[in-house]
Amino acid sequence: MATWHERFQTTEYVYGTDPNQFIEMMQNKLRLSGRALAIAEGEGRNAVYLAEQGMDVTAWDLARSGLDKTERLVEERHVAVLTEQVDLAHAEWAEGAWDLIICVFGHYPKDVQHKTFDGIRHALKPGGHFLMEVYSVDQSAYGTGGPKQESFLYRPEEVLEAFQEFKITHFFTGEVERHEGKLHNGLSHVIQLACQKPVE
Repeated sequence: MATWHERFQTTEYVYGTDPNQFIEMMQNKLRLSGRALAIAEGEGRNAVYLAEQGMDVTAWDLARSGLDKTERLVEERHVAVLTEQVDLAHAEWAEGAWDLIICVFGHYPKDVQHKTFDGIRHALKPGGHFLMEVYSVDQSAYGTGGPKQESFLYRPEEVLEAFQEFKITHFFTGEVERHEGKLHNGLSHVIQLACQKPVE
């Protein structure tokens, strides 16, 4: 808790204020609407972007300082985002609550990854979408962002297995350039997933 709270206690936005490129690309393609949840949202850049697209957005993060900066960005951009301090290790996921859930570089222990994937599957409405860009286990060699603990990184096969019953509309693992604030900079190895919960 202290690490993330301290990381966000700066006037600058350490991951920038522009949305993640993958989230922006998929929203331009899918034109999603309705209720959106941004988990492990940090300083709010993606939540604010979705609100600017007309969605009803809630942002969850562990660090109060990150949510405070989200609220500041919300005010600057003249949109509405509900912020909630949520530890994903103990999150309560309401069934069928969301049209869209996003996770951008949300990294936590393996057991919390599995629990979070369970929660996402449960909390999406039938026909709802999940969008995710995270660092893969190969990111350790790049040194351009992300956690040092390999167990906090993601394996492609685990991601695909978690959402095997969903319709996969986009899946990619490989190299991308990311320049997001001062902490994500340069060639990186990521996993991208876009999938849709079955209607039946």
